[in-house]
Amino acid sequence: MILGSKEIQEIIPHRWPFLLVDKIVELEAGVKAVGLKNFTSTEFYFPGHFPDFPVVPGVLLAEALAQVGAVALLSVPGNKGKIAFFAGMDRFRFRKPVFPGDTVTLEVTLDKLRGSIGKGTAKATVDDKVVANGELMFAIQRGE
Repeated sequence: MILGSKEIQEIIPHRWPFLLVDKIVELEAGVKAVGLKNFTSTEFYFPGHFPDFPVVPGVLLAEALAQVGAVALLSVPGNKGKIAFFAGMDRFRFRKPVFPGDTVTLEVTLDKLRGSIGKGTAKATVDDKVVANGELMFAIQRGE
């Protein structure tokens, strides 16, 4: 199942400039999602991070992974209309820089869900090389 920006926005509440997933290329609701993000040279943060050596801020890679995890989590019919908050990271590492022009594959597998708290394994790759990975935690809340 492939989801474009419009379909992603029907599942999670993020909007420009903070929607960090361009496409979902694989989705198993409540289990796993794989998304893509194309980082273009026109991203608003590149002029300041860093001048003369633009790289994607690591925190935005982690957020992009969390958004992919939220798509997997909120695709479950019982979670429709809820919000998945990014609640934490464990054993998370940024292994290689991501540059303008890179397409990042974002993969999150949901491992545990107890009540409204969940945990998933996340991996970001560029050209099959891991650029970031670790565990993410989510807290599901009702949307208003």
